[in-house]
Amino acid sequence: MNIVRLIAAGAAAGVLTAAIALPAVGGAGVTANTAMKEINLKPENLEEPPLPERTTLHDTNGKQIAQFYFENRQSVSLDKVAPIMQTALISIEDFRFYQHGPIDVEGTARALVKNMTTGGVTQGGSSITQQYVKQVLVNAAETPEEQQAAIAPTVSRKLNELRYAMAMEKKYSKNQILEKYLNIAYFGAGAHGVQAAARRFFDKPASELNLVQAATLAGAVQNPARTDPSVGKKAQKALIDRRNTVLDRMAQLGKITPQEAAEAKTKKLGYKGVAAPGGCEESKYPYFCLYVQNEILNNESFGKTPQERLKLLQRGGLKIKTTIDPKMQAAAEKAIKQYVSTKDKPAASQAMIVPGTGEIKAMAASRKFGGNKKKNEVSYNIVADAKHGGGVGFQQGSTAKAYTLATALEEGYKYGDGFPSPAGYSAPSFGSFRDCKGNRVGDPSHEVHNSSEGGGGFKTLQTGTWGSVNTFFMKLEERVGLCKVVELAKRLGLKRADGGKLGEYETFTLGINEVDPVTVANSYAVFASRGQYCKPLAITEITDRYGKAKQFKPKCSKVMDPEVADAVSGILSGVFTKGTMQEVGGIGRDAAGKTGTTDDYTAAWFAGYTPNLASAVSLGDLRGAFKHKLIGVTIGGRYYSYVYGATISGRIWKTAMLGALKGVEAAGFNPVNQERFGGCGENCAPKPKKKRDDGPPDVLDQLRDQFDNPDDHGDQGNGRRRGRGGETAPADTRTGPITITEDQLRRGR
Repeated sequence: MNIVRLIAAGAAAGVLTAAIALPAVGGAGVTANTAMKEINLKPENLEEPPLPERTTLHDTNGKQIAQFYFENRQSVSLDKVAPIMQTALISIEDFRFYQHGPIDVEGTARALVKNMTTGGVTQGGSSITQQYVKQVLVNAAETPEEQQAAIAPTVSRKLNELRYAMAMEKKYSKNQILEKYLNIAYFGAGAHGVQAAARRFFDKPASELNLVQAATLAGAVQNPARTDPSVGKKAQKALIDRRNTVLDRMAQLGKITPQEAAEAKTKKLGYKGVAAPGGCEESKYPYFCLYVQNEILNNESFGKTPQERLKLLQRGGLKIKTTIDPKMQAAAEKAIKQYVSTKDKPAASQAMIVPGTGEIKAMAASRKFGGNKKKNEVSYNIVADAKHGGGVGFQQGSTAKAYTLATALEEGYKYGDGFPSPAGYSAPSFGSFRDCKGNRVGDPSHEVHNSSEGGGGFKTLQTGTWGSVNTFFMKLEERVGLCKVVELAKRLGLKRADGGKLGEYETFTLGINEVDPVTVANSYAVFASRGQYCKPLAITEITDRYGKAKQFKPKCSKVMDPEVADAVSGILSGVFTKGTMQEVGGIGRDAAGKTGTTDDYTAAWFAGYTPNLASAVSLGDLRGAFKHKLIGVTIGGRYYSYVYGATISGRIWKTAMLGALKGVEAAGFNPVNQERFGGCGENCAPKPKKKRDDGPPDVLDQLRDQFDNPDDHGDQGNGRRRGRGGETAPADTRTGPITITEDQLRRGR
């Protein structure tokens, strides 16, 4: 039978079994050479796209915290594959691999005879080089049609495969081809490449495989779908049978003794089924993982289109070093767990950021990440904005007052400057406030009240802030200008969680905009870093599959006078000792912060910082904050009549910061420039009345002192929903001391 008849016979059998004699093989004579010319059998270069490699995320200590992959693969060099694994594969797939050229004539002829006598394709004759070529074509296929064409049992496909194999044998050594095949082959159970297979099947690297394990993996490559051990017992039995076939073949070839083969065949399969989790749902830090994932997917420097960026993330083999700190993350998680249960509908979220660098050290939440609603899981990033996989956030509440305070200090206000702050406030007239486009805003019919209808009286920058007096901040914003407050907040990085424009209404200072903990924490970090704004940073280094590394440095700029930032810190420090966090207390080192309770208790915040670390905590119901308010709720097994900023969020912040900063040397705030900010200017507080020497102190004087040192219920947001409307807090909070006005006292309350 000459070579042309062999080709025809092979085609009839449904597989190219043409034993085309290559020059390196010889023995076919003139007939074979003529056939080669007739079918134009010349080497043809094959483009080899990089194999899909998994991308891994690592914490600050270098430990892997997540991975992304299209195919679970981790390529290794041949010296990292146990010699017995190499021997087992060659024995069963292509035992003359090192002796023949790109095609094994004897093997192909043997397969031809077998297939013709059985009437179908029962045995393959492809060399390892040809098998590698086929795998390259399959991996390069972009559509199902291209994938089918890459494996179709046709003469034309086999001829092309052979042309490519001829070029491969000229381009690479045998060892290089074997290494490439071991890394591209699919072994079943979702494992691509020998390293991933060794981990998945036996929980060990490919370098440590023994005889039984090597024979198992060598047997799996022939038909991984049929022998996939993760499918069930039937497939596991098929894999054991295939393993034993490999062992018999190794003994037949003299690679192992018959006794070694017999003993190995008595062993159990030993499949461990080690999980190979991919994506953020399986990460230890899912919310931070989502943040990093979206940093890649939204950045055009990683690809011109979203599809290109996703392909890079899933197939690029990147090693991404991140900013997450396991110790600080654990502190945040532990603090949240102490006060809020995973089963609670209200969810607590916390972010920690380093002032001066923007590095995100922790992102934690009370709700578990996932798609199982019955288990109260949440499928989006509740710690970050929509750009980073988050939702719409919660209204900021009184934590926004810090921006108005900072604006006033920039405008030359001193600590003692102030003015009378009534129990209720409404815009003097329409247009008394203007947004940054010059549009008139301000609704005289909308009246803002202080919490519990109290907290009025003459307030200064200090006492108005410590008590979080709504009417004081409305008047202060009116005096310094709404647009100036908005512009300062933007300089500090404030933006809406949903990506929309900030609502520029007169109640901006009361926190009407929905925001996220990462954004709020980062804006407060500007005060801690003495006016330095840094873009939030989650990635510090990316190393590609070829070992080339790129560092990502903090992107910072000076946005505030350092002395103004110091003055803000000076006042916000008093929140712990003289203001709305008195009951909770400080953390034993310089710290500053602000509570935030929104309109009608829809959400509760605390944002604060030390020179070392800034953090923000939000609490609200993800089903809808305005529909499901924090009134008469049980959270963490405790019942609350009303939830204020200090009630839960403030306590979470304190507990988390104590844990996160344990062992970190305490740094102090810079002294406030008293010459610039001390005392008071044109708006000085009135001198206190002298107490009578001939009798007990005037009870009204005592009440005035109380107004200047209110309890932790002073920050009821009372802002507008989407810039419209507003509600007052209940008169009796039932959770602490009640602030009483002078008029109420006279009326006998």
